[in-house]
This record gives sequence, structure tokens and C-alpha cells, in this order.
Amino acid sequence: MESGFYRQGLWARELVEITDDASRLEDGNFWAVLITYEGAQRFARFADVRHQQFGEFLEYASAQQWHRPTHEWSSSLSHDEYLAAVVAVRKAIEQGDVYQMNLCRILATKAPQRELLALFPRLVHGNPAPFLTSFELPELSIASASPELLVRREGDLIISSPIKGTAKTRGELLEKDRAENVMIVDLVRHDFGSICKTGTITTPRLLDLEEHPGLVHLVSDVQGNLEVGTRWSEIFRALLPAGSISGAPKSSALQLINTIEKSDRGPYCGAIGWVQGDRGELAVGIRTFWIENEVLKFGTGAGITWGSDPQLEWVETELKAHRLLSLINQP
Repeated sequence: MESGFYRQGLWARELVEITDDASRLEDGNFWAVLITYEGAQRFARFADVRHQQFGEFLEYASAQQWHRPTHEWSSSLSHDEYLAAVVAVRKAIEQGDVYQMNLCRILATKAPQRELLALFPRLVHGNPAPFLTSFELPELSIASASPELLVRREGDLIISSPIKGTAKTRGELLEKDRAENVMIVDLVRHDFGSICKTGTITTPRLLDLEEHPGLVHLVSDVQGNLEVGTRWSEIFRALLPAGSISGAPKSSALQLINTIEKSDRGPYCGAIGWVQGDRGELAVGIRTFWIENEVLKFGTGAGITWGSDPQLEWVETELKAHRLLSLINQP
């Protein structure tokens, strides 16, 4: 299968090179970007980059045949293990170690084929999302239906739109969801503080309700103006891992995640997108399928606070996975 990258009408083909050197992103060329939750970086440069290509790409992807998984899915944390992990996080909150932590589990099964390109049309029709992405590289295939913007850059202006608070309907959102969103907004503002000019960081949108297939989210915006000469590597260092999929304080949450979770997250909860010069758009790698080493994986998680009910947090992880798994498991 040909390597390529597609998002929002932008279709990049003809792979030229792959590197892990972030300094290369300053050369003005188009680069597709994948940074895993653990920080591994892959930057792919393509020679042929075209815009307004939705119809052509969808036709190309639709010509590929999808084979649904025939093996059982496993979870890195079982139901009981996940509930026990929520209790452990609540204990850490009680002790003052963290205020909030995102607790994730990785679902895995034997990959039915090598590429996920054929899955893209199913996502378009069954789970449309703002940052639908197809990314094919040698030895790695990604199909992402992420609804969350990690960072968009236009010159020196950057914006991030963290998601915190998920439910089936508006009426099922809890006060816990609102408090969690505000907490993560504060964290993102803090992250922006290390790369943005003093006095330019604002929150133009707070606790906005966004409807997505099968669920609703609370979403806020944080924006700021970069310090002169800020490089992409500095932006990555300041913002990753994203606050919405780690926790607060971030350093303490990351340590707790490493202790409790049993599997690497990989592309899930990382960053997926593109950069070209001083422009770029990276989504948080949630609602994402990937194939690596002949294994198909999908991650799901929930934000844990002192007000969390362990069973309800498990149900949230099921809610986030249900629709997408149903699409992938259809004949």
C-alpha cells in the first residue's frame, strides 16, 4: 500500500523520507507528524501535497476492501482492574498527589490486514469527526476520528481546544465534568505560558457543548501568541503529552499513569497532524485505530477526579469505544 496522509481535503502522497529530527520541520516543506504519548517522533515528508481532495481520496479509500477482525479483543486493564485503578487514583487525589488523572486502557486484537485505509469511509459515514485522519507509513497504519485539537498554528498565533466532560446527552453531564474541564484549561494555559508572550494567553471559549455521534463533550479554547523564534520542537515540548489525556498537575499525573497503566499508549493520546513552515494542525490521538506489528489497537479512557464513581468511569470508556468498534466489526 502506498504511504500517504489525509485530513480535511489535504492529501499528501509520494513519500520522500521519514525522520525523528524535529529540527527538519523548520525547512518549510510539508511534513506529516506522529508523536506517540511516550514521545517517540515520526515526521514524514511527501512530495505531492494537494488540497480540496475529499472526493478523490474517499473514492481511493473506498476501493480498498475491509476485513473485519475475527479474533477476540483483549483489554490492557480488565473491568475489575480498571475499577481498582480508579480507586487508586482517588486515593492519590485524597493524599494530594494529583487533582485529576486520565486513566486509559488499550484494546487489541490480531490485525485482519496490514492497512486501515479501507476503514476511512466507514468513519466518514458512521463517525464523522473534525480531525478524521488517514496516515499510512511502512510498518504503521493509522485511522483516527479524533474530535480534539491539540494545537493549530497560524504564524505566531496558536490555539488549543481541550475536551473534558463526556456523556450520552447534555442532561447527563455532571458538575464533575465542568470542574474537570476548567482544571484542564488552567493546565493548558500554564503550558502555553512557557512559549507565549506574556499577556497574550486568553480563553475565548469555555465549557462549550459539542455534539458528536453517540455522545456530547465539553470543549474550551485557549489561545496565545508565540514568542519570536519559537520552534516546533519547543511547542511539542511545552504541550505534550496533552493536558486533557494526562492530568493535573501534569508531572505528578504522568508519574501515576506510568505506575498504574499496564500498556504503552503509543499513537493513542499522542499527536497526529501536519506542519508546513509556521502553519500546522495537530489533533490529540484519541478515537484512533492503529496497526503495528500485525496487531490492531484502539485506546479508550476517562478522566478521574475525587468525585469519580469507578463503575461510571468504566462505562465512559465503553461509551467512547462502542460506536467505533461497531463500525470496525461490521462485515
